[in-house]
Amino acid sequence: MDEEKKELLRQRLNEIHIWPSIYMYKFIFEKNEEKLIALKLIFGESAQFSVRESSGGKYVSLTIKEMMMDAETIFVRYDHVGKLDGIISL
Repeated sequence: MDEEKKELLRQRLNEIHIWPSIYMYKFIFEKNEEKLIALKLIFGESAQFSVRESSGGKYVSLTIKEMMMDAETIFVRYDHVGKLDGIISL
């Protein structure tokens, strides 16, 4: 994401959230235990995880809710997730 788009998103997040605030992330990926573990390590024990398999069992939807201190921390999380292959951020 380029810096201009990032700044616009940061402004929008600061308009709709009063920090600290719970933020919800959603990811989709092919069912893979290693990817699930990697995502859980990025977010840590304080986050709430909700896993749902697709009807065919090939894909997983992961919803994560975590108390965030500011918008910048949200970008840090997305940057870490972006280093993992095959994960789609919604």
